[in-house]
Amino acid sequence: MAQFDEPLIVVGVDGSSHSKEALRWAAGQAKAVGGRVDAVMAWEWSRNPFDLGVPATDDEDTELLTAEEAARRMLLEAVGDALGPDPGVPVTKRVVQGPPAQVLVEASEKASLIAVGTRGYGGFKAAVLGSVSQQVVQYARCTVVVVRPGATA
Repeated sequence: MAQFDEPLIVVGVDGSSHSKEALRWAAGQAKAVGGRVDAVMAWEWSRNPFDLGVPATDDEDTELLTAEEAARRMLLEAVGDALGPDPGVPVTKRVVQGPPAQVLVEASEKASLIAVGTRGYGGFKAAVLGSVSQQVVQYARCTVVVVRPGATA
Protein backbone atom coordinates (compact mmCIF):
# COMPACT_ATOMS: atom_id res chain seq x y z
CA MET A 1 0.00 0.00 0.00
CA ALA A 2 1.23 3.46 -0.87
CA GLN A 3 2.05 5.87 1.97
CA PHE A 4 1.13 9.54 1.60
CA ASP A 5 1.02 12.57 3.86
CA GLU A 6 -2.51 13.17 2.62
CA PRO A 7 -4.47 9.91 2.14
CA LEU A 8 -5.78 9.40 -1.40
CA ILE A 9 -9.19 7.77 -1.73
CA VAL A 10 -9.95 6.61 -5.28
CA VAL A 11 -13.61 6.21 -6.20
CA GLY A 12 -14.92 4.36 -9.23
CA VAL A 13 -17.65 6.45 -10.86
CA ASP A 14 -19.98 5.32 -13.62
CA GLY A 15 -22.80 7.83 -13.16
CA SER A 16 -25.06 5.36 -11.32
CA SER A 17 -26.69 6.06 -7.97
CA HIS A 18 -24.40 3.36 -6.54
CA SER A 19 -21.26 5.18 -7.57
CA LYS A 20 -22.65 8.48 -6.27
CA GLU A 21 -23.21 6.78 -2.92
CA ALA A 22 -19.56 5.67 -2.99
CA LEU A 23 -18.51 9.25 -3.77
CA ARG A 24 -20.44 10.59 -0.78
CA TRP A 25 -18.93 7.93 1.48
CA ALA A 26 -15.41 8.67 0.18
CA ALA A 27 -15.81 12.41 0.74
CA GLY A 28 -16.93 11.77 4.32
CA GLN A 29 -13.99 9.45 4.90
CA ALA A 30 -11.57 11.94 3.34
CA LYS A 31 -12.88 14.62 5.72
CA ALA A 32 -12.39 12.28 8.68
CA VAL A 33 -8.78 11.40 7.81
CA GLY A 34 -7.64 14.66 6.19
CA GLY A 35 -7.48 13.08 2.76
CA ARG A 36 -8.45 13.80 -0.80
CA VAL A 37 -10.71 12.09 -3.33
CA ASP A 38 -9.85 11.01 -6.86
CA ALA A 39 -13.08 10.36 -8.79
CA VAL A 40 -12.21 8.06 -11.72
CA MET A 41 -14.40 7.16 -14.67
CA ALA A 42 -13.26 4.67 -17.30
CA TRP A 43 -14.31 4.71 -20.93
CA GLU A 44 -13.66 2.28 -23.75
CA TRP A 45 -13.52 2.51 -27.52
CA SER A 46 -16.74 1.35 -29.12
CA ARG A 47 -16.45 -1.95 -30.93
CA ASN A 48 -19.62 -1.21 -32.88
CA PRO A 49 -18.71 -0.02 -36.41
CA PHE A 50 -22.03 1.86 -36.63
CA ASP A 51 -21.51 3.77 -33.40
CA LEU A 52 -20.90 7.33 -34.55
CA GLY A 53 -21.02 8.94 -31.14
CA VAL A 54 -23.25 9.74 -28.21
CA PRO A 55 -25.87 12.47 -28.71
CA ALA A 56 -25.34 15.49 -26.50
CA THR A 57 -27.96 15.80 -23.77
CA ASP A 58 -28.99 19.42 -24.36
CA ASP A 59 -31.96 19.74 -26.70
CA GLU A 60 -30.37 22.72 -28.45
CA ASP A 61 -27.04 20.95 -28.81
CA THR A 62 -27.04 18.50 -31.71
CA GLU A 63 -23.37 17.61 -31.68
CA LEU A 64 -22.25 14.02 -31.24
CA LEU A 65 -19.87 13.39 -28.38
CA THR A 66 -16.97 11.00 -28.45
CA ALA A 67 -16.99 8.30 -25.77
CA GLU A 68 -14.32 10.22 -23.86
CA GLU A 69 -16.24 13.51 -24.01
CA ALA A 70 -19.45 11.77 -22.91
CA ALA A 71 -17.60 10.15 -20.00
CA ARG A 72 -16.10 13.50 -18.98
CA ARG A 73 -19.54 15.15 -18.92
CA MET A 74 -21.05 12.22 -17.04
CA LEU A 75 -18.26 12.36 -14.44
CA LEU A 76 -18.69 16.10 -13.87
CA GLU A 77 -22.44 15.63 -13.47
CA ALA A 78 -22.08 12.65 -11.11
CA VAL A 79 -19.58 14.45 -8.85
CA GLY A 80 -21.78 17.55 -8.81
CA ASP A 81 -24.90 15.52 -7.99
CA ALA A 82 -23.18 13.54 -5.25
CA LEU A 83 -21.04 16.21 -3.59
CA GLY A 84 -22.50 19.56 -4.60
CA PRO A 85 -20.47 22.67 -5.32
CA ASP A 86 -18.40 22.49 -2.10
CA PRO A 87 -17.50 18.92 -1.14
CA GLY A 88 -15.32 20.08 1.76
CA VAL A 89 -12.32 18.05 0.57
CA PRO A 90 -10.07 18.23 -2.48
CA VAL A 91 -11.64 16.24 -5.33
CA THR A 92 -9.91 15.52 -8.61
CA LYS A 93 -11.83 14.14 -11.57
CA ARG A 94 -10.14 11.80 -14.04
CA VAL A 95 -11.43 10.11 -17.17
CA VAL A 96 -9.24 7.17 -18.20
CA GLN A 97 -9.44 4.98 -21.28
CA GLY A 98 -9.70 1.27 -20.52
CA PRO A 99 -11.85 -1.42 -18.93
CA PRO A 100 -13.27 -0.10 -15.63
CA ALA A 101 -11.87 -2.84 -13.38
CA GLN A 102 -8.39 -2.54 -14.89
CA VAL A 103 -8.43 1.27 -14.62
CA LEU A 104 -9.42 1.10 -10.94
CA VAL A 105 -6.89 -1.61 -10.08
CA GLU A 106 -4.14 0.49 -11.68
CA ALA A 107 -5.35 3.57 -9.77
CA SER A 108 -5.21 1.56 -6.54
CA GLU A 109 -1.41 1.38 -6.78
CA LYS A 110 -1.17 5.03 -5.67
CA ALA A 111 -4.17 5.02 -3.32
CA SER A 112 -4.57 4.56 0.41
CA LEU A 113 -8.10 3.30 -0.14
CA ILE A 114 -10.45 2.61 -3.04
CA ALA A 115 -14.25 2.85 -2.83
CA VAL A 116 -16.70 1.28 -5.23
CA GLY A 117 -20.47 1.14 -5.19
CA THR A 118 -22.53 -1.97 -5.62
CA ARG A 119 -26.08 -2.68 -6.64
CA GLY A 120 -28.59 -2.87 -3.82
CA TYR A 121 -29.77 -6.43 -4.25
CA GLY A 122 -31.41 -8.24 -1.38
CA GLY A 123 -31.51 -11.91 -0.47
CA PHE A 124 -29.14 -14.25 -2.27
CA LYS A 125 -28.11 -11.62 -4.81
CA ALA A 126 -26.84 -9.43 -1.95
CA ALA A 127 -23.91 -11.82 -1.57
CA VAL A 128 -22.89 -11.26 -5.19
CA LEU A 129 -20.88 -8.19 -6.16
CA GLY A 130 -20.94 -6.63 -9.60
CA SER A 131 -18.19 -7.79 -11.91
CA VAL A 132 -16.18 -4.56 -11.61
CA SER A 133 -16.49 -4.46 -7.82
CA GLN A 134 -15.51 -8.10 -7.58
CA GLN A 135 -12.40 -7.64 -9.70
CA VAL A 136 -11.36 -4.53 -7.78
CA VAL A 137 -11.78 -6.36 -4.45
CA GLN A 138 -9.75 -9.26 -5.78
CA TYR A 139 -6.86 -7.40 -7.44
CA ALA A 140 -6.53 -3.92 -5.88
CA ARG A 141 -3.20 -3.00 -4.29
CA CYS A 142 -4.84 -1.23 -1.35
CA THR A 143 -7.81 -1.56 0.97
CA VAL A 144 -11.17 -1.66 -0.84
CA VAL A 145 -14.47 -0.47 0.58
CA VAL A 146 -17.63 -1.66 -1.16
CA VAL A 147 -20.31 0.89 -0.36
CA ARG A 148 -23.81 -0.52 -0.16
CA PRO A 149 -26.90 1.63 -0.79
CA GLY A 150 -27.86 3.70 2.23
CA ALA A 151 -24.34 3.70 3.67
CA THR A 152 -24.15 7.51 3.79
CA ALA A 153 -27.65 8.06 5.19
